[in-house]
Amino acid sequence: MNDMSNTGRGKLPSAEEAALIKKFLNDTTLFLGPDPEIMQNHDIMPRTADEDEAISKVDDAHIIAKIRDRIQSGCDEGYEMVEQMGAAPGAKWGDVITGVYSASGDLAIASAGGVLIFSALVHHPIKFIIKNWINDPTVGVREGDGFIHNDSRYGNVHNTDQSMILPIFHKGKLVCWVASTVHEGENGAIEPGGMPSMAESPSDEGLKMSPFKVVENYQIKRDILTFLQNSVREPKLQYEDMKVKLFACLRIKQRIEETLNTDGPEALVSTLRLTMENVRAEVKRRISQWPDMTVRTYIIQDSTLRENCVVKINCKLTKTGDRLIFDFRGSAPEFTNRATNTIVAGLKGMLAQVFLCYVWPDLPRGQAAFAPIEVITDPHSIVNCSYDAPNSQSLMSIFTGFTAGQHAVAKFLYSCPEKFTKVHAPTFNMINTFVWGGVSQHGETLGNLCADLNGMGAGATVDRDGEHALAPIFATMADIGEQELNEEEVPFLQLVSKKMTRDAIAPGKYRGGQGYTMMVATKDSEQWGFMTVCQGAKIPPLQGLFGGYACGCYPLSKVKGVDVYDVLLNTPEKFKHSIEEIMNEQPFEGASYTTHHMGMGFEISKRGELFMISQGAGAGYGDLLERDPKGIIKDIEEGLISPQVAARLYKVVFDPNTLAIDEVATDAARAAERKARIARSKPYAEFVKDWNKPQPPSHLQYFGAWGDDVSVLYMGAPDKVRDAATPRPNYMAHPKDVRIAELEARLAAMGALGGEKQ
Repeated sequence: MNDMSNTGRGKLPSAEEAALIKKFLNDTTLFLGPDPEIMQNHDIMPRTADEDEAISKVDDAHIIAKIRDRIQSGCDEGYEMVEQMGAAPGAKWGDVITGVYSASGDLAIASAGGVLIFSALVHHPIKFIIKNWINDPTVGVREGDGFIHNDSRYGNVHNTDQSMILPIFHKGKLVCWVASTVHEGENGAIEPGGMPSMAESPSDEGLKMSPFKVVENYQIKRDILTFLQNSVREPKLQYEDMKVKLFACLRIKQRIEETLNTDGPEALVSTLRLTMENVRAEVKRRISQWPDMTVRTYIIQDSTLRENCVVKINCKLTKTGDRLIFDFRGSAPEFTNRATNTIVAGLKGMLAQVFLCYVWPDLPRGQAAFAPIEVITDPHSIVNCSYDAPNSQSLMSIFTGFTAGQHAVAKFLYSCPEKFTKVHAPTFNMINTFVWGGVSQHGETLGNLCADLNGMGAGATVDRDGEHALAPIFATMADIGEQELNEEEVPFLQLVSKKMTRDAIAPGKYRGGQGYTMMVATKDSEQWGFMTVCQGAKIPPLQGLFGGYACGCYPLSKVKGVDVYDVLLNTPEKFKHSIEEIMNEQPFEGASYTTHHMGMGFEISKRGELFMISQGAGAGYGDLLERDPKGIIKDIEEGLISPQVAARLYKVVFDPNTLAIDEVATDAARAAERKARIARSKPYAEFVKDWNKPQPPSHLQYFGAWGDDVSVLYMGAPDKVRDAATPRPNYMAHPKDVRIAELEARLAAMGALGGEKQ
């Protein structure tokens, strides 16, 4: 047998030979894929010798606080620049972030507003640059350089987000990095708008930019720019927002240089490092004050955006000492040819938002706030997908993962003897909006989305109702956009916009914040269409808290065979301003009225056809029988809930004309309902015997663990499983093939295919 440890001469290679072999391997690297060592680690890097030296010279808390505030102001200034000058809807309405990173690539300080999920993501591409390009003679990292990046597999949410990254030098030495990231939208994917739900492989998802140099001497390289512009549907948008991000980074660079000139590089380096270390230590201290315990929860996705199915996001949260562990084992396996997967870094980014936005909003925005928190997943699962699986719709999994985390964390906060944060039911978590694309009224090819996704209803808290359409779970201080401004650029109108959707409420002692209705219709183009990319049309994508309910389900509604612009011109009284009225009363003669799940692929629309959806409501908190009747009547008066639904849900009795509350009758109705609950109830042991089944029902396509056993993942049928630790492909049939098979079966049953009639 040959000795594989030698060089073929019967001995180990010499040091010189080993160095040559290593150089040969490095020089002939075939492909630099995503680096697992970088992508799996969300902790801050160890202190460097330069950081140790800087801290030994500058560690005064007052100086550190002063510099941190200056850098924070610089990040906020850069954020405002992007928001005011950006071309993409995501830029205009706050789906951006800016930040300053240590020389090692860790995000130390981010803008107060914006998409804080990037706080746990954009350090990955910087660390890739540090590891691979700094010493590469064909690339290098020099003063005046800038790098672009969007590939989520190298560290981002999904490919529609683009980052501009600049190294900052002082007297020839790298001291930190700055970056700006924007949800750009259009990226040349198989469907316009940047978030293709029809993607069946990463090759369908458009531009996939691993970190590469696009700026030299602070000038965008025209050859690279030309390539990028020719790779997307909106070349002007690509150029404009690259410039915007670059100049926002340059403004932050200017603020950093002011600090370098007044306080010196040691003060800057010390501030960045101590800010991260102090935040990390404070997070561990706060976790240590939580009770040692475990809670379990799960969220259900009701589709892959291409077919209806039941997809489990499983979450167990355990705290012991100063360790907090999110365990997502048992979540669904990845879908090999569906886009709703996420890389694990995306999941971590959304979990970071739970803490930065809802639990500890007082902490400096940065990577360190989540650094000491642990995350466990199964390999090749929907929350930790492989690099060969598409993930352009990763929001479906990271948002439901966020909600599972928010739901679990709320139970810990409730159990804390001393509370510093209000217990909060889950906020709505889906991007209920229209993605659009086609040829505009100006003859330009466009693709992007409406900013209505930013109006997610807030969950109720321990002492008050949730705020209506407050903010998205992924961004602080984001806006919902002005459709009137969009109408100057796109050939459709929002005929109803920002109108609260009646009876879409999530009831409880305190109800969730309401969402709003959106009705769109193409007007001035024959080549224009829409997509909807969210779940929750059959199963709510969140849970209520402590007796509160989830929101209702939100289907997509279409009205075809009508031109509503002719209706508005000739018989405006026929046009109704709610989905409820249009779908129930069907006011347009000869039109078709249909409802669908919310994963509509891109569909060309005709002039005047209606596409109607609703933004979602946050979850309710507490037993709805404990809701103050006065709050219920106020909701009726404001059109948030109909009298009939209010009476049925809350068991409140009132005069239908004056809405005067009959308190005696209400008390009696609620007492009767409590007795009815007891009459319907079963002892827990008896309930479990009837409720628990050994495996998923055969008529459902179910994905994920079943029951408490997370070692086995179901893959769509009771007899189709995989070991959770052993990856295995999980392909879904093409919806067209499924439909063809259904139609062929019907034809065969009628004998129309030449066989006997069944």
